[in-house]
Amino acid sequence: MRKEDKGIIIEQLISAIKEYEHLYIVDTAAMDSVATSDLRRACFKQEVKLIVAKNSLLKKAFEASSEVDFSPLFDVLKGTTAVMF
Repeated sequence: MRKEDKGIIIEQLISAIKEYEHLYIVDTAAMDSVATSDLRRACFKQEVKLIVAKNSLLKKAFEASSEVDFSPLFDVLKGTTAVMF
């Protein structure tokens, strides 16, 4: 992935973090493609924004969000991570 693309993704994550009052970190590693698709569909129906992102990019977005200290969440950023807004 190009550095420019990473920067765009980080900015999109920062924007979502600022826009939504709550977020949930979800480990989707044990889910197969059918279960993942079902989760995405259920989130869409409930107007929940589901974003799958590289942990390193998500951590950078959290670090750039100065309003809230997200550092306690850094230890859970392992494996396949999705964020629900």
